[in-house]
Amino acid sequence: MPETTSLTPPHARAAAAASGRRRWLAVVVISLGVSLIIVDATIVGVLLPRIVTGLDLTTTDAEWATSVYSLVFAALLIPFGRAGDLFGRRRMFVLGAAVFTLASLGVAAAQGSTSLIGARALQGVGASMVLPAALSTLNGMFTGRERAAAFGVWGAMISGMAALGPLLGGAVATGGGWRWAFGINLPLGALLIAAALALLPETRQAGAGGPRGIDWAGAVLSALGLGMLVCGLIEGQTYGWWAPTRAQSIAGLSPVPVILAIGVLLVAALVVVERARAAAGKAVMLDLALFRIPNFRHGNLASALINVGELGLVFVLPLFLLGVHGTSPIQISVAILPLAVGAFLSGGYAGRLAAKRGAHRVVQIGMVLEVLAVLGLAFAVSATTTGFGVAPWMLVYGVGLGLTSAQLTNVSLADVPPAQAGQASGTQSTARQVGAALGIALIGTVFATSLGHTMAGRLADAGLPPERSAAVAHELRESAGTYARELHTAPGRAAEAHAADESLAVATRRGALVIAAILAGGLVLSLRLRPAAPRPSSDRRPEESKR
Repeated sequence: MPETTSLTPPHARAAAAASGRRRWLAVVVISLGVSLIIVDATIVGVLLPRIVTGLDLTTTDAEWATSVYSLVFAALLIPFGRAGDLFGRRRMFVLGAAVFTLASLGVAAAQGSTSLIGARALQGVGASMVLPAALSTLNGMFTGRERAAAFGVWGAMISGMAALGPLLGGAVATGGGWRWAFGINLPLGALLIAAALALLPETRQAGAGGPRGIDWAGAVLSALGLGMLVCGLIEGQTYGWWAPTRAQSIAGLSPVPVILAIGVLLVAALVVVERARAAAGKAVMLDLALFRIPNFRHGNLASALINVGELGLVFVLPLFLLGVHGTSPIQISVAILPLAVGAFLSGGYAGRLAAKRGAHRVVQIGMVLEVLAVLGLAFAVSATTTGFGVAPWMLVYGVGLGLTSAQLTNVSLADVPPAQAGQASGTQSTARQVGAALGIALIGTVFATSLGHTMAGRLADAGLPPERSAAVAHELRESAGTYARELHTAPGRAAEAHAADESLAVATRRGALVIAAILAGGLVLSLRLRPAAPRPSSDRRPEESKR
């Protein structure tokens, strides 16, 4: 039997168990594991046209193949974060990596919509095991300046890979077909599992009571409630935010407001149940007392707003470049690569800067750079802007993102009792996922609405008949701007093509201004972050650790 201790402070014990080079190799393992699941969250958008053609998917099939991963991922983060606290975080990381790897093989081997969507959902299950286990393990392995540096490495990896994911997916698919983009996860996953078993320390909450310590009602309510909220945000553009845009309706309404309302009610029920269980001294899935920790509360809200901005920007900018310049990947690559480069470089430096200025100051500096970069991008975009024109602003944005992502998680979790690290990590990751879904929904709506209205106005000013103007504007809006390429290649429609390019620029500018406003809200919240308070020994709950 491995030796088990439960009285040694968890930070000191984890540091002793994974000392020296082993700890930094463990950071690399954790970062690579999280990078793998982030890449697969963004890769499908690039591969979707090839997948649709290869499997003869319907529009609905394609939508579910895109969204089901994020939906399942967000819904299960808190339950699996808590499971890691109870049964072991390394065990949860390895199990999640195994599930994710096998599911990736299922995606690569899919022969139809059912098997594809099912495998993508299973990928989401594996990802929701990996992320909170990775964060809570990292949170317990380091203290002081080393902790800031470790989160710097982690932040640089995930920020850069989030931007590079679509480009890597496109490169792999171009070279060997879309299935290879998922099949390559098999050897990568196997190496990741072996490295995790060799390098990661095992930590869990001491005296959790095994299965008796599980809050089953909280697990069900959190999964269903958060799943419903994310589902509504993802599908709003497709089914209509209020009036139905498809045949599906509920009492004359789009299903989306109904789904969102059910999600809100379930989350409210979760709050009631968790308060009652906590008052009775029972185990809870989500300890609401965590939100009394100022840095955790403000950090979660800031994380959600940052993801609104990041995902909104990465969603809108490629649509603009695609509509104006066509399907050549060079324009999008030139625009997105600086974001990844900036994130990689600044994330690595963030740890040293945090040691000098404090992690909360690094977050604030990063937020200022993000706001300035998006504002600069908004005023730089025109109907003739290329990827080279937006690249400098994306580089500045990437630098800010690397600083912010690297240290915001560090600050948010620093004051959380280590025994609750799993559920706290799951909660913060959930905030990010909800922010991501909200970002795509909100900025996508601003982009599409501005696109349609601006195009209709441009065509009316050009003297086109109202019916034709309305039809062209509708096509441009419904295609998210890609209809502009058809106008460019159609004879005799140069005026409409120019109007489409101008409309895309206006829609992108307005989307960027909304993103800047949201990020400014995150900046205001970041100003309320404070240096992590030293935790008295009386506040340190015992936690088991073993190698």
